[in-house]
Amino acid sequence: MNSSSKKTLSYLIKAAVLLLAGVFIYRQLNSKHELKQFETLILGINHGWAIYIMSVVFLLMLVNWVLEAAKWKYLAQRLTHMSLWNAIEAVFCGLTWAIFTPNRIGEYGGRVLFLPQRRRIHGVFAMAVGAFGQNVITNVLGAIALMWFIWYFLHLNLLLYTGLLIISFVFIVLMLLFYFNIRWMVSLLNSVKFLHKFHRFFDIMGRYKFTELVRIMGYCLARFAVFSFQYYLVIHLLIPEIPLYDVLMMIFILFFIQSALPSLDLLDVGVRNLTSVTLFAYVTDQKIAVMAAVTSIWLINLIIPAILGSVFVFKLKFFDNTL
Repeated sequence: MNSSSKKTLSYLIKAAVLLLAGVFIYRQLNSKHELKQFETLILGINHGWAIYIMSVVFLLMLVNWVLEAAKWKYLAQRLTHMSLWNAIEAVFCGLTWAIFTPNRIGEYGGRVLFLPQRRRIHGVFAMAVGAFGQNVITNVLGAIALMWFIWYFLHLNLLLYTGLLIISFVFIVLMLLFYFNIRWMVSLLNSVKFLHKFHRFFDIMGRYKFTELVRIMGYCLARFAVFSFQYYLVIHLLIPEIPLYDVLMMIFILFFIQSALPSLDLLDVGVRNLTSVTLFAYVTDQKIAVMAAVTSIWLINLIIPAILGSVFVFKLKFFDNTL
């Protein structure tokens, strides 16, 4: 299969997923029973308390992206001097670019354009280290949560579950080993003949020491805790009867699945809703409430920051002769 066919197939798969999600949401929103349930639920919520919770969620969005900016500043220190404010500008600008590009790839371009021109490609690989760390947290906690979900809700044969448990354990160990020994990945990339000419860019990833990788992981873990807490606050506001532990486990699985799916920020709210409603159906029948929670977090965490980031797009220097 040539690259053109692969690209066409990829677009068709994404279109099919989005269409399925759209049909699912349409059917849920046209269910009189579901709408009646949601109306009853909303009427029972204290409006003052709801405003307070959503204000906290909004403030946590700012905390989340400031943490990401601090991580980016730390990652970029090997390339150039950068203040925290410059890092914040770069992160929000990257978010503006991300919403229009598949799998948020534009976030790399939007962010590294704040670096000196000759450091921009290096910046992509420095940013990749941070993204890998975030992915490790999502996958490790997601795999643990998935094992909990399978045990409590799917009731598989003990032998089959044990096999999945072993696979999950090996997966977690490999993720952590590759992150804390990221030089292995650099060596692997450098061993590929046609990539060898790019070794000076790959090598930036291998320069981060173990202690630095631990600190980067700390930023990733802090961010994960912040946006998990955001989800918990909104879900608890709308569906307070779901226990904290169940909410967190479902959220971890949701993040895990989202990280594996191709996405486009402007459109993937449908896919997020489809995934979340399918998962939370095991602990609640309030489908529209779950969809409302997921949509509000998507709006606050991605769309509002992307709008704010548009202000910083005008500060970009596409052609910069600084070394």
